[in-house]
Amino acid sequence: MGDPASIGPEITVKALSRKELYDKCRPLVIGDARIMDMALQELGRNDISVHKVTSPHEGLYRQGVIDVLDMGLVDADKLELSKVSSMAGTAAFGYVKKVIELAMKKEIDATVTNALNKEAINLAGYHFSGHTEIYAEYTGTKKYTMMLAHHNLRVVHVSTHVSLREACDRVKKERVLEVIRIADEACRSMGIEKPRIAVAGLNPHCGEGGLFGREEIEEITPAIRAAEAEGIHVQGPVPPDTVFSKARGGWYDIVVAMYHDQGHIPLKMAGFVYNSEAQKWDAVEGVNITLGLPIIRTSVDHGTAFDQVGKGSANELSLINAIEYAIGFALNSNIQNRMI
Repeated sequence: MGDPASIGPEITVKALSRKELYDKCRPLVIGDARIMDMALQELGRNDISVHKVTSPHEGLYRQGVIDVLDMGLVDADKLELSKVSSMAGTAAFGYVKKVIELAMKKEIDATVTNALNKEAINLAGYHFSGHTEIYAEYTGTKKYTMMLAHHNLRVVHVSTHVSLREACDRVKKERVLEVIRIADEACRSMGIEKPRIAVAGLNPHCGEGGLFGREEIEEITPAIRAAEAEGIHVQGPVPPDTVFSKARGGWYDIVVAMYHDQGHIPLKMAGFVYNSEAQKWDAVEGVNITLGLPIIRTSVDHGTAFDQVGKGSANELSLINAIEYAIGFALNSNIQNRMI
């Protein structure tokens, strides 16, 4: 459900009001039933009801009913929408931890997360920089990375939630090679038989032969050569100011970015479309996927959007994209006799 004070409950209602999703999967919300009821009321959706369950097997899984595994972590009378609070942080963290437990026990096939507020979960005493790190901790995963996807544009990252100075220090051969391998495996999991991988440079013009930095020479290129020796179809380093346009044009199936903003900015330029005349978002698309985990995790590619809470205008496209990606990963994993 995401942070209960965020747009998470609203876009969950909007996404799960679509019949086509129930034709593809059995969606279960992990959260607070009363908060979901409030979202239904705000949107005027009297045609939809909330069904509280205590386990996935109790769900009805039909359009017009939103099945909620009720955690009871929020006092709705005290919750302030659009505000950072330890109560909301505790709840958001609890939802994530629970959905990880269900997936690790194989009671569900895939997990999809709405946004949480990093300040709120840290205020609640859970010192993580985001979903990715929570998933890594509670699945015991050491080698993982974030992938962003918008249609045919896919990006994975050598580093994410660290300072830019530290991100540069993390560009090492071993880590770049590790992310190339994860990218190759992820594409194959999506049904791409022979993935074409591009590796972005770190420095302008890929360092211009060492004039603007030596990371390409000493770390990135050796990683690319090692990956080629393993039979991976990889090219680079490619100048970061052109590699994403090439990928969007179909040259590559996925791009290895060196740090958070290098990968996030082009994805959000492609997926986030603001209509200045109507003063609203026409599209907020894109998916955040954690690769390298023993379970499937996809997520919206946006934050809690406290400025939009309660207005009924929050865009659900990114959540729908995330659900569809989760379904695709689950189907490609040949998972049988369990529920998404």
